[in-house]
Amino acid sequence: MTPSSTSASTRPGRLDGKVALVTGAARGQGRSHALAMATEGADLIITDVAGAVDTVGYPLGTEEQLSEVHRELKELGVRVHSSVVDVRDADAMVEAVAGAVADLGRLDAVVANAGILHAPARSWELTPEQWRTMVDVNLTGVWTTFRAAIPPMIEAGNGGSLVGISSIAGLRGIPGVSHYVAAKHGVVGLIGSLANELAEYGIRANSIHPTNVRTPMIDNPLAAKIFRPDLESPTLDDGIDVLKRINLLDMPWIDASDVTDAVVWLVSDESKRVTGINLPVDAGMLAKYIG
Repeated sequence: MTPSSTSASTRPGRLDGKVALVTGAARGQGRSHALAMATEGADLIITDVAGAVDTVGYPLGTEEQLSEVHRELKELGVRVHSSVVDVRDADAMVEAVAGAVADLGRLDAVVANAGILHAPARSWELTPEQWRTMVDVNLTGVWTTFRAAIPPMIEAGNGGSLVGISSIAGLRGIPGVSHYVAAKHGVVGLIGSLANELAEYGIRANSIHPTNVRTPMIDNPLAAKIFRPDLESPTLDDGIDVLKRINLLDMPWIDASDVTDAVVWLVSDESKRVTGINLPVDAGMLAKYIG
């Protein structure tokens, strides 16, 4: 059989034999990352809070959506371990990861994807609860995820890859979301420290920095106010012209699959010499010259 005639079912996957953990996997980017890694041959550990979080004014993922992703992954022929867990609960994360590793036998990759957003407010107008919740989910939740995953990865001695989903907001300041910006900058510092601490174990750590991604996190009236504060109840489509001006390429946002492509590369052996980087997937947003 020639390479051009090899079927998808017999073609080796880029992640064959690996087990990957994805948080916030019930929908959006997390679902996209999990399905793509399964398509490449990885078994999956998926988690989600699957419920409401105080101070967050838009619907988050549900248990039904997490179960649906579990079903989709099983249909791809991979092993799956799923659990409802809040990344803010360090003990629950340790328990969930330990149970999944015992079930699936190993852990090779971690994608700390779970995150939230609030309606825009100036720094001094944020409530302590909003600040605390944002940092607890978007920064501490990344730490609790890695904290739960790293010991079994070190013990296994297989190396591995940690991926923190940050944002272009982790590399620059943005008005109206200072708590989000602070948390995403914190992910950069955490990744840099982990890359240094884990190199001796063959475990790599990198972050990804997307521009706006059209997922439920920004495709809701509260988030749309960030881009169209002049409108009472804007939709994301009302912000297309504003969003297109943000990026260098002629597009208002990117798709979850664009971020997923970077995730799969960083998890695969194709990036085995890459650690400690902050990878923009931003349609040229950070490079754009504003004259």
